[in-house]
Parts: sequence; C-alpha cells; structure tokens
Amino acid sequence: MSGHKPARLYVTDVLALGVAVELMPGQAHYLRSVLRLGPGAPVAAFNATDGEWLCRIAEIGKNRVRLTIEHRMRSPKPEPDLWLLFAPIKRARLDWLVEKATELGASALLPVWTARTQAERLNLERLRAHAIAAVEQSERLSVPELRPPQALGQVLAAWPDGRPLAVCDESGAGEPIGEAAARLPAGPVALLVGPEGGFDQTELDALRKLSFVCRIGLGPRVLRAETAALAALAVYQAIAGDWRRIRTR
Repeated sequence: MSGHKPARLYVTDVLALGVAVELMPGQAHYLRSVLRLGPGAPVAAFNATDGEWLCRIAEIGKNRVRLTIEHRMRSPKPEPDLWLLFAPIKRARLDWLVEKATELGASALLPVWTARTQAERLNLERLRAHAIAAVEQSERLSVPELRPPQALGQVLAAWPDGRPLAVCDESGAGEPIGEAAARLPAGPVALLVGPEGGFDQTELDALRKLSFVCRIGLGPRVLRAETAALAALAVYQAIAGDWRRIRTR
C-alpha cells in the first residue's frame, strides 16, 4: 500500500455526509495494530451502493473504530455483469482463483460440482474474505456475489434468459476465445471452467445441446483450472469487457 493513500475498507453501512461508521472488530484491529493509525488518520470507506468516501478516525480502541465522513471521492458506477462458474479445486489454488477473479472484475462467482470435481467442501466465509481483500487492494467498489456450490446440472436447468455461457472446452472443439469474445455482448455473460481433468464426455454432450452455450478454446496448451479461469476472464475483459476503459484515478 502506498504511503500517500488512505487505507481502503469495504463497509456494508450506509455512507453519507453526517453519518458515523462503526467498523467491524477485524477492521479495527487492522487499523490499530497493523497500520498503527490513530485519531484523525484518513480512511477510505466504500461500497457499491454509495461509492467511496474519505473518512477520519474519530475514536479508536482495541476492537472498535468509529469513522466520521468528510466527502465523497468516487460515485458508484456500473460494473461488468460477468459471472465465473468454476469447479472447486484445492484450497490454496482456490483462494488464489477467487482473489484474482475479483481483481479481474467478475461480478459473481458460482462454484459448480461436476463429474470430476475433487474438492469436497468449500469455506464460503474464507473465500468471501479473500474477495473483500482483493476489492480493497484493486480499488474496485463492489464485492462479487459468492454463491453456494450447486451441481452443474442444477445450475444449467435454472439458467436465466439472455445470458450467454462460454464454456472453456479443453477437448479442442471450441472456437478460439478471441474470436468468440468479439461476438459476445458486453452485457450479461458467463464463463464456465471445468475441474482438473476436464469435463466428462456426458457433460460436454449435454452442454453442446444448450442454445445459450458456446464452446471456446484457450489455445494449444493444457492449462490448470485456475489458469484457464483467469485467462478466460482476461481475454473477455480485454476484448468485450471493461478493459477497454482506462483507469482514471
């Protein structure tokens, strides 16, 4: 973190002039014991609804910090409606995937059980903490929605109208992702990455029959599941998503 920038903290409370913000105990510990901040120090508090506000520490204790709000630095802005569906993988690599997918702008993270999924449990609270930390670091305003895991078939059966699903197909049958991304809309869209070992053939056959699915390829090399997910996000964002905008801060 650069010394001239205030610490950024995601808060769920309403942010507005005249409002006092009480931070969570973990956030209070971070400001007091990690950053060693005291009364009067600046803090940037934000959320997707109210934007980002410059605040000052009014009171600080062992497990309590109260902020006063000075002025708004950034107003809320629309963000990409970009879902990432992924088969859960081993813990350390999954934590990394969630962190980086958040930085890359995924608006929702949907874990799906597939025939070859090996991970058995997900700690959604831990994954959400990683997502919030990534939001604070990347200067994003919104925290991606993190949904409970479901079977892939259940997710597909309830698929919403008007949202194309680009499936990363490791079999080589998919269209190159650059060409597919150029045709995908900038509006609601989703990407699906399978587990280590890829999709089962019955899953690929079922996906092929769905009108909202397009199958995409990620080049000539075999990628790990987390690499494939982030590569797909990056290519889509560069060609059809918000990477076409420049950073203004």
